[in-house]
Amino acid sequence: MFSGIIEALGSTAQLIPEGPGCRLVIEEPEIRATTKVADSIAVNGCCLTVVEVGNTTMTFQAGPETLARTNLGKLTEGSPVNLERALALGDRLGGHFVSGHIDGLAMLDEIKDYGDWADYWFKVPEELAAQMASKGSAAVDGVSLTLVNCTRDHFSVALIPYTLKVTTLGSRKTGDFVNIETDILSKYVARLIEAKEWK
Repeated sequence: MFSGIIEALGSTAQLIPEGPGCRLVIEEPEIRATTKVADSIAVNGCCLTVVEVGNTTMTFQAGPETLARTNLGKLTEGSPVNLERALALGDRLGGHFVSGHIDGLAMLDEIKDYGDWADYWFKVPEELAAQMASKGSAAVDGVSLTLVNCTRDHFSVALIPYTLKVTTLGSRKTGDFVNIETDILSKYVARLIEAKEWK
């Protein structure tokens, strides 16, 4: 479980083909210093297991499903990634409950630039838009954000200078794809509504 509060920006050091998937080597010395094999880390919001550690790197295995359904399959060497270690019991929860299980991709459709501030509009599949509500929460590339406007196939977020500086969102351009995880509560509500039709 995660909170959506990004701890560091890592850099994609290597992408090594392995079977139907790949090994993803991420460089970030500060998080590496407290990380061991089998730890869970959210990489762009996607929960991955550390399988190897180096002096300043952590290695993960990403299968074909993960590469196809998330933007991890679009990474190249040098790509920045958002990193968050799994929550420990007793940690403060500054964002919202994030599972690290990506629901789908959204495309950055429009940027309204206000100097150091910005509003981002994302195009999202309708099935995910149905799980979003204004003033609710969603994780975008692992970043816990408050939703501003929500339509049938778009949503917007207002980004402060700090978020733009310390996460991958500051370097995103229109046409880029981001990982989306809707709020856990919305999934249960959607399932309950769906279940009413079973009778």
